Amino acid sequence: MNLGQAAEISATGATVDVGDVTTRYLLYGLLPGWFVPGLADWVMHRRTRIEDTAGTKESLIHSLMMAEVGIPIALTLRYEVNPLLLSVQLGGAAVHEATALWDVKTAVDSDREVKPVEQHIHSFLESLPFAGLASLMCLHSDQVKSLLRGGRADPDAWRLVPRRRPLSPGYLAGIGAAIGACVLLPYGEELLRCARASRARKKLSRKGR
Repeated sequence: MNLGQAAEISATGATVDVGDVTTRYLLYGLLPGWFVPGLADWVMHRRTRIEDTAGTKESLIHSLMMAEVGIPIALTLRYEVNPLLLSVQLGGAAVHEATALWDVKTAVDSDREVKPVEQHIHSFLESLPFAGLASLMCLHSDQVKSLLRGGRADPDAWRLVPRRRPLSPGYLAGIGAAIGACVLLPYGEELLRCARASRARKKLSRKGR
């Protein structure tokens, strides 16, 4: 029996499905809560005028990091957790961590001030993927075991399998709208701002020759 099938007796005597509670925490707590430090980080980039320091390079790194966590999340919302999906999630988390180090180095090398508040925000953005993945692996401990065995006993281990209980269209639409408003819009604005500042500097450089 994995955690997704486990149940406990609460203090009131009612049966509590631990797997169901954990799933709701991931869907309605951790995932929506992720947008808060993401927006806060964008605010810090504006305050330290990223367009005048690291510019487009750092902004593109931010886009890369969002893709590294966004693709595994999108797949998890639509498909069953199995060895293939776990491999994608683990790989995404590892690459995201490496890219986060590159991001900070790029900012520091460009003399953009990374203030203590921004560093603290980064600690949330780096830890949340691991928190979500750890919870998911506990929910699907049977699939973790299958992954460790190479998925040999499961014919569906290495292909994407649509969720047997799909998430509601309303939930998916809400998350999609939140991603657009809290991720794509602000960070798209950041990239556009950096690109404009870069073009302006190039024009000034040509005029000064």
